[in-house]
Amino acid sequence: MRLSEREAADLLTHGDPIDLGRAADTERRRRFGDTVTFIVDRNINYTNICVNECRFCAFYTKVGAEDGYLLPMDEILAKVGETAAAGGTQVMIQGGIHPDLPLSYYENMLRAIRDRYPSIVIHSFTATEILYFAEKEGITIEDTLRRLQDAGLASLPGGGAEILVDRVRRLIAPKKIMTEDWLCVMRTAHKIGMESTATMVIGFGETMAERVEHMEHIRRLQEETGGFRAFITWTFQPGNTALGGEKTSSWDYMRTLAVTRLYMDNVAHIQGSWVTQGERIGQLTLGFGADDLGSIMLEENVVRAAGTRYNMSIKKMIDLIRGAGREPAQRDTQYRVIRRF
Repeated sequence: MRLSEREAADLLTHGDPIDLGRAADTERRRRFGDTVTFIVDRNINYTNICVNECRFCAFYTKVGAEDGYLLPMDEILAKVGETAAAGGTQVMIQGGIHPDLPLSYYENMLRAIRDRYPSIVIHSFTATEILYFAEKEGITIEDTLRRLQDAGLASLPGGGAEILVDRVRRLIAPKKIMTEDWLCVMRTAHKIGMESTATMVIGFGETMAERVEHMEHIRRLQEETGGFRAFITWTFQPGNTALGGEKTSSWDYMRTLAVTRLYMDNVAHIQGSWVTQGERIGQLTLGFGADDLGSIMLEENVVRAAGTRYNMSIKKMIDLIRGAGREPAQRDTQYRVIRRF
């Protein structure tokens, strides 16, 4: 029987983490058996210049700052080439909201990558970026997405969602898009056949009811479109940010992860985060509902800017999954297994 919002909030507040983990693991096993997947890809942050100036972000820099950068196209292509040479199948290109770049800049980037490395899937640009591209170009979100799709964009990552509750968003990122904007971009992407993932970042001081409100937005949109491939929960990394504060506990993260598996009954995959939690907690997520451990991340800059840094390799990932009693498998962007170990 489907969990209600009130039941989910109660579980987040009072649920025993071990009991929740057991229930979430049962659901994971029912869906996927013992297979746990990961992907080999690279995050390419093409610029750190951003007009949004989110209080929770340690990566951005203001327009005109000495440490601002925009990667040359040759360097972006070289990074994609290194990814392909390392056995990667996907790149995730994301950046700050740069005020001077037209939509044609992104179209040219996508075409250059697609033409030179046709085997690499381009899973890139957050909803925040997409909306800004559309507004700057003076065209609709759908026209923007179709132009990017024609140039080579395959799917959208779920970044920029944070907590899909405007009260929270106004506190942590008042210049960033609000809840309905994020949902609109995703709805439109799904409409034109461009699937995506969905994310949630916890630890901003949001209430448990607000976490569930976020999950309900995703569950409801999934009922409408069926376009979300996976749901990914991260924890806010306060280091070097204007927002500051303390990291939420691993128990809070694990309890929330388990509830997402139980609540998100119409989203296939739940991803555990070793990137923000470290390898050992990442491994434990496999007993709390996660069937995927995301990417080994040949490059990652945003979480690292907040002072959190962990290293991963294919061998380490395989050992991590086996150590949890699971069967490791490399997947592609669509979560299809392409190699078992």
